[in-house]
Amino acid sequence: MIKNYGSQSMIAPLRRVLVKRPDQTFAEGDPVRWHYTGRPNLEVAQQEHDALVQILRESGAEVVYHDQAQPERADAIYVYDPAIVTDEGAVVLRLGKDLRRGEEEVMARRLNELGVPVRYTLHGEARAEGGDLLWVDHETLAVGLGFRTNAEGLRQLEDALDGMGITIIPVELPYFSGPETCLHLLSLISIVDHQLAVVYPSLLSVPFWLYLQQRGFRLMEVPQDEFETMGPNVLALAPGRCLMLEGNPVTKQRLEEVGCEVLTYRGDEISLKAEGGPTCLTRPILRGG
Repeated sequence: MIKNYGSQSMIAPLRRVLVKRPDQTFAEGDPVRWHYTGRPNLEVAQQEHDALVQILRESGAEVVYHDQAQPERADAIYVYDPAIVTDEGAVVLRLGKDLRRGEEEVMARRLNELGVPVRYTLHGEARAEGGDLLWVDHETLAVGLGFRTNAEGLRQLEDALDGMGITIIPVELPYFSGPETCLHLLSLISIVDHQLAVVYPSLLSVPFWLYLQQRGFRLMEVPQDEFETMGPNVLALAPGRCLMLEGNPVTKQRLEEVGCEVLTYRGDEISLKAEGGPTCLTRPILRGG
């Protein structure tokens, strides 16, 4: 029987992906409480999200929805964070943002409904969010250590992936703007093709930068003004085929100059107001082929 899950890559062709359409909970997210730049407009947010889903479908992905209402959890549309999906099942994480706690259990139930078994569930003092987890390759997972992912989360991830032949690379994250700001590892880097990554080097760990160089990666830099509009947050639909937030023309041009096909989406409500790019809005369930 062919498995319909497994996503130990950032670039293998996206075959099956989970999304959550913005609902009233997202629209009612208090900007101060949730650290949004403004209150989202639900009608426009849903239009933007529907257009994003259409791009995913046209790229060949099966799109499935995470529909269960989650009152008081405005960030639940960012489905990348509560779990990762390995070749041997899901690892349910433990979110570092207290306001988001509880999303994990709902995600675990939905993945189970979709035929994805849960291999491990983080517990106790562990904290880890999907936005801090980057597959460098099929056997290498980089884990950002910052305000959302802690040392105990890293230790339990090692337990969760034990026996799978996966090497974990710890990557320390900077203080930046403090604990209230969401700075994930994937805020600073996206792998978009074989040995090609989009990076914002000013905040990237020097040891990790050197590691990527040693691995033979080409590192394409995002300019400072496009870091603010999530230029480094790029979703690979397939090797060299990318989806990014519109309004980052320099990053887009640089990607195209190195041979990438770049698609864009409008995300004034679903991305810019709430600090979540295309990677955050999607939870790959199956990549490959």
